[in-house]
Amino acid sequence: PANFMLAAAMNPCPCGYATDPSRDCRCNSSQIQRYRSKISGPLLDRIDIHIEVPSVKWKELSSERSGEPSAEIRDRVCLARLTQRQRFAHRKGLYSNADMQTRDVEKYCTLDDECMNLLRHAITSLGLSARAFHRIQKVARTIADLEQSEQIHAPHISEAIQYRSMDREQWIL
Repeated sequence: PANFMLAAAMNPCPCGYATDPSRDCRCNSSQIQRYRSKISGPLLDRIDIHIEVPSVKWKELSSERSGEPSAEIRDRVCLARLTQRQRFAHRKGLYSNADMQTRDVEKYCTLDDECMNLLRHAITSLGLSARAFHRIQKVARTIADLEQSEQIHAPHISEAIQYRSMDREQWIL
């Protein structure tokens, strides 16, 4: 099976300023709802990570300060990928967390009570689907792998939930 990654982008509204703190949106709520409804719920549900990326101010863009060097990020990702290949070495056709099916999630993404409570709260308060439930667990497993953590902990679940921003009520006006 071919592994691929879908990366997509869209504005929060037709004019593009609905979430911009420095500009006023010119759209009314029905225009925004109509615009956002163009992406179907079932399609959105199949996307593992969706986040809002705010515009970057000139001062930050032109600053010489930089974040974590790309080489360090690459090393962490390579190590996490190696961890996943080793984890699934005995499973034919399973190479990464993204490839896991429901039974694999249940086996490799075990959660303690604190994690389950966080996930239960997110599912009920945000109205997430069963598919989102499993995708959050897979993303949390990947976050844990990037930190070289054997277990998934509450901060991993919390971060994975944050990557479901388009599931949140604010998306549906």
